[in-house]
Amino acid sequence: MTTNRKKRLLWQLPFLTMLIVGTILIIRQQHATPYQHTIGTVFGTTYSLTYQYADNLQQEIEAELARMDSTFSMFNKHSIVSRINQGEQPDLTSDFIEVFKLARLISDDTDGAFDITVGPLVNAWGFGFKNEQLPSKHQVDSLLKLTGFRNVYIQDGKLSMKRPGMILDFAAIAKGYGVDVISRLLERHDIKNYMVEIGGEITTRGINPQRVPWKIGVNKPNEDALGESNELQTILNVTDKSMATSGNYRNFYVKGGKKYAHTIDPKTGYPVQHTLLSATVLADRCAKADAYATAFMVMGIDGAKDVLSRHQDLMAYLIYTDHKGRLAVWYSPSLKDKIVKD
Repeated sequence: MTTNRKKRLLWQLPFLTMLIVGTILIIRQQHATPYQHTIGTVFGTTYSLTYQYADNLQQEIEAELARMDSTFSMFNKHSIVSRINQGEQPDLTSDFIEVFKLARLISDDTDGAFDITVGPLVNAWGFGFKNEQLPSKHQVDSLLKLTGFRNVYIQDGKLSMKRPGMILDFAAIAKGYGVDVISRLLERHDIKNYMVEIGGEITTRGINPQRVPWKIGVNKPNEDALGESNELQTILNVTDKSMATSGNYRNFYVKGGKKYAHTIDPKTGYPVQHTLLSATVLADRCAKADAYATAFMVMGIDGAKDVLSRHQDLMAYLIYTDHKGRLAVWYSPSLKDKIVKD
């Protein structure tokens, strides 16, 4: 070995040693840092957080969720969306404008299958704040005139509706956006390992408390109006992804021997009637996954596949009934490596 090479090695050795020691210290610190757990309620549903951090961020988390509730909750009569639905014109927050623009983008992309103005029809069919009922064709046709995203717009920081009596309902995107907001909060604290869940919509990063990637189950779509069945159809590795599921297998009722599911087609005004039972979507943002999962339940399998073919950033796991009435599954080819159990 030449003298110059020996000198270079001796010069590099302290830096190599520092790198090894630093890596060991980081690993030890990661193992020593506890995971915090937080649960509560928002948007009329529950939330659950698990994150690795030395301090408990409960107060900051609750403040962010309170902001979301005061913007999008239909259960809060003082929220921005409730005030709009009561005929007021409150100032719109940046959160409201961001979600409204995303909702419009996805509505356009799905040919109106996702529509935050469909609330009057949801209520008419008994899936909102009213009990189950069967509206007449005349009632459905009349209510269709009070829907349509094209009739709602933002101008000068205010929301305007072309037709009096329209209402907005962000239920199919607000939970996902709430997950995104809390994820941003955790990342501002430089938290690398976490799971945020609101009403079943989820985002994960890094590793879980067992030091392995996060794995989330997808429920088998058993007809279970009480929500007591937790039988899993599959388990997905969703580390560093957001996931949302929409389905018709729990929120439904039967009248006159016919099943009426809660997903309303904004074009027809009637509950959808097709073979798709459950749509699970993975995306980079939970609000996007939330909205597309709802849109896919309106569009059915073929419509969902068409949208997915245009978006490489989206993946879906679709459960449906085949021509013999048996449960069947279709999933995005890019999702194959994320299926832990099938």
